[in-house]
Amino acid sequence: MTSKRETFKIQIYCNGCRTHLLDYLKEGKGHLVKCYLENIVEYHSTTPMHCPTCNTQYAREWSIHGRRAYKIIQGKVYVKGGK
Repeated sequence: MTSKRETFKIQIYCNGCRTHLLDYLKEGKGHLVKCYLENIVEYHSTTPMHCPTCNTQYAREWSIHGRRAYKIIQGKVYVKGGK
């Protein structure tokens, strides 16, 4: 399912140890609340939803609007890039 909303690339980092976690195509404006799996461009970790350096869980797997997604845990990540 492709979205008609404008997308832009962002980089998501661990807030604890500053490790680059993934590159993501964000849809629309606003804070990062969820990451749809089909919009993830590149993983930089081997274990999903966990930081490879400090092993902190930064997301939980959910189904949102019928699409598989990672729901971000507030305060665990920060974002660079975008508009």
